This record gives sequence, structure tokens and C-alpha cells, in this order.
Amino acid sequence: THSSVLKACKIAGILVEHCRVIETDSSTEYALSPRALTEAISKDIASGLIPFFLTATVGTTSSTAVDPLPELAKISKSNGLWLHVDAAYAGSACICPEFRHYIDGVEEADSFNMNPHKWFLTNFDCSALWIKDKCALIQSLSTNPEYLKNKASQNSAVIDYKDWQIPLGRRFRSLKLWMVLRLYGVENLQAYIRNHIKLADAFEDLVKQDSRFQIVVPRKFSLVCFRLVRNEGDDVENGLNRDLMEAVNSSGKIFITHTVLSGKFVLRFAVGSPLTQERHVLAAWDLLQQKADE
Repeated sequence: THSSVLKACKIAGILVEHCRVIETDSSTEYALSPRALTEAISKDIASGLIPFFLTATVGTTSSTAVDPLPELAKISKSNGLWLHVDAAYAGSACICPEFRHYIDGVEEADSFNMNPHKWFLTNFDCSALWIKDKCALIQSLSTNPEYLKNKASQNSAVIDYKDWQIPLGRRFRSLKLWMVLRLYGVENLQAYIRNHIKLADAFEDLVKQDSRFQIVVPRKFSLVCFRLVRNEGDDVENGLNRDLMEAVNSSGKIFITHTVLSGKFVLRFAVGSPLTQERHVLAAWDLLQQKADE
């Protein structure tokens, strides 16, 4: 899950050791296993703890894994857990009908977020949050000192966002998202997402055609997770991939990032810039091959 969950625990006064990061592996393409969740809940209850909140992810940061929302929702409901769905990156893709199935079951969630600034042509920062029962949020964050009292808020004529967030004020983030929606429209936004996924698909095909490289996890959106393989053990290969990443990034021509999956150092190639074209993807692959040869 995203590092923001751990930070939220710290803000809420929840001990770090009570935040469970449940292990995943390649058998589920790094998605959260319902069985692993059930076991973690049972273990905590047996230890006298009270599980109360689950973050499920659609498009995890490391590998864009998609958690099985319908199954996780059932487990959450039967155990009284608040289910939050984090679709910060991949939620944008669900504007396309062919990718909508990735959030099947989201209607059972208690809250849902996606970040238009990640993949929806909206300048940083802009995060969209939906909550099934707003009262739960307001009751936990509401403050009403005398100097903030006003008729509009007290009569519920307006939404007072001081009761929806940690800061007192907020900037007009919704305006830039409204402008994007109005200027591009649904069809152009869908075309934008589809083009990025098409380019990522093309890059994945190039990787598959080179026997020196391996696709670590099947691509779902516009992120490709791959690595250089030499059959010399994980430690050696991890070093080779780190060196490859540093060589590529030092060139100043492209920039890629990494993650670690099942102990393996994995390279991440993301298509997300509004200006990225096929020639950029091909040039990136040529550079990777060149540095791998060296």
C-alpha cells in the first residue's frame, strides 16, 4: 500500500507497530490475498487488538497490482472494517469502459480516492475523495470555535471544508479539474489514457522480445515492471539492474525508477507525460539496450 497510510496512522495517533502491511507475492500478481487478510484479522483479534480500517489498492505504486475489491469488501463488512479504495493513479483509467472492471465492487467501499494530478491532465495537487457517509468524517474533524461561527455553516447552506480535512483552509483545487473536464471532454480524456496504455504495451512487447530482460509482473496500465536477468542469483542481478538504472538516468535522456518485488530489484518504466510519443518510447528502449550491452 502507499506510504501515506503509515503517515495517516502517525497523524491519527495509531502506533506504527499496529499498522499492518500484509505481504503479497507473484502468485496474485502482488495483489492483496483475501486469505492473507483474513489470517491477519484473526491474528490481531486473538492478540486483543481491534482491526477497523483496510486500504485496498487499484494500481499499487510499485507494480500497479489491483486488489480483489468484491472479496475484500465482504471480509471488511463481516469484520466491521472501514474499506478505503486507493485508486490514486489507476482510477483515471477507469474513465474508459474497457478498464472499468478494475474497480468492480467499489460500490461496497466506504471511501474512494483518485488523483487527477497523476494521470488526468490536472496540475499538482488535486486529489478527489468520495465518502459514503460524510458524517463519519465530519464528526472526527469538526471544530467550531466562536471566531469561525457563521450562519451559512450553521444552517448547512454551504459545505464547510474545515470539517473535512486537517488544515483549516484550502485552495480552489476543484477549479482546475473542472477546466480539464470542460476543455477535454470524456472522449478526449479517454483517448489520452488509451494512447499511454498503447505506448506502454508497445514497450512491454519490446522487452519481451529481448531474452536478456524479463517482465516481472504483467502490465495492466501504463507502467511496465521489468529487469535484466543473467541467471547469476538475485544479489548479482539486483546489482546489475541498479547499475543499469543509474547508467540510464545519468545519461539525462530518460528517467526510470525502481521497486523491490519478492527480493528482486525491478525497473519501472512509466508512460504518463502529455508529450510522450512513440519515438520517445523507442528511444528509451534503444538507450536501455545500449547500456545493457555496456
